[in-house]
Amino acid sequence: MAAAAAARRAGQLLRVAGVGRAPARAASRSVLGGPPRAGLAWRPSRCGSSAAQAPAAKAEDDSFLQWFLLLIPVTAFGLGTWQVQRRKWKLKLIAELESRVMAEPVPLPPDPMELKNLEYRPVKVRGHFDHSKELYMMPRTMVDPARETQEAGRLSSSVQSGAYVVTPFHCTDLGVTILVNRGFVPRKKLNPDTRQKGQIEGKVDLVGMVRLTETRKPFVPENNPERNHWHYRDLEAMAKLTGADPIFIDADFKSTVPGGPIGGQTRVTLRNEHLQYIITCHLIPVV
Repeated sequence: MAAAAAARRAGQLLRVAGVGRAPARAASRSVLGGPPRAGLAWRPSRCGSSAAQAPAAKAEDDSFLQWFLLLIPVTAFGLGTWQVQRRKWKLKLIAELESRVMAEPVPLPPDPMELKNLEYRPVKVRGHFDHSKELYMMPRTMVDPARETQEAGRLSSSVQSGAYVVTPFHCTDLGVTILVNRGFVPRKKLNPDTRQKGQIEGKVDLVGMVRLTETRKPFVPENNPERNHWHYRDLEAMAKLTGADPIFIDADFKSTVPGGPIGGQTRVTLRNEHLQYIITCHLIPVV
């Protein structure tokens, strides 16, 4: 009995000792309930740092937006000032063109190089036509300022389509052959047999405006010499086909004869919308 009592006493002492070690084992566990791992250290959360950086990023965005909004009126004002200079240049160009168109006709210069500075300048020539080599610039509509003024703003127009008749003209005084745009004919009069009365024979005096060669604009078809359809003035190609020199004039309205092409088909227009651009650009900063 004494031995059994001693054994029980020893077990109680061991249990008491085990109770003291339990907190130590619990302390060795991580917050998540797992045992701590070697090589890992606890780090503080970065939530506080991100929260501190957010106001700084927002301030940078606001600053960029302010500079961008300031750039718009400054750019618009600069464009408006540039348009003022462009308008002055355009008005000067229009004045020069009007004075050139209204000038008295001068004899056609014997040197073709002089013509580069004479576009829209009236010149006078004497000679005769070669109707066997007519060229047709088409499709075209007749230049009629009175009709165009009456029909301005209308959705429909009574204009008819046709062609300009370009005919070689031998200048007897200069000994050269040039190309003359005699004027407009409707499509039904394109065939020379339908307008025999207008096929002038013998020497004539003509006044016309010098025109230079053209380059093909976007969406304009290519010329078709085989079909004799010319969509723009390619003086080199026209001269080569007819045997003329690359000199071209638009005959004036006075050259019109009964049954023949209607002369005066030079359209002289220069768009001048710079005042509208100036007002628009200078109103943007105000808005």
